[in-house]
Amino acid sequence: MAEFSFDVTSEVNLQNVDNAVNTTNKEIANRYDFRGSIAKITREAEILHFNAEDDYKLRAMADMFRAKATKQGIDLKFFDFNTKVEESLGGHLKQQIPIKQGIDKEKAKDINIFIKELKLKANSQIQDNKIRVASKSKDDLQKVIVALKGKDFGIALEFGNYR
Repeated sequence: MAEFSFDVTSEVNLQNVDNAVNTTNKEIANRYDFRGSIAKITREAEILHFNAEDDYKLRAMADMFRAKATKQGIDLKFFDFNTKVEESLGGHLKQQIPIKQGIDKEKAKDINIFIKELKLKANSQIQDNKIRVASKSKDDLQKVIVALKGKDFGIALEFGNYR
């Protein structure tokens, strides 16, 4: 009998992140309360850079970005908005928001243990920054997916490569 499998990953589509950044910057350019402002969001590799004159604008930009990212179908768990706000030149404020990608070893172990505790005929193994779950029963794999979606591991989980 054939064995079926799927991968559990935590990878954000950076093109969608760029789209959310661009639409947020367009909204900033058109908003009355941001007229003449230096407020802007940029992305370098896996870090978002928020720059603004004051705390109000920084928070408003973060709220706008969250809304745009959600519209793009991006889970907000990919972003760590709890980083500290720093002062930059000219008394402006900046904040660096890291984009969290991949499943680290500790989270992977937690997910593996969780899958084993389900007591289904499915086995899982850690492969770099993803987890492969395999079983002879498609139903068991579906139950694993439902259980993983129902538990919060603190990171965004995606399920793909279903065979």
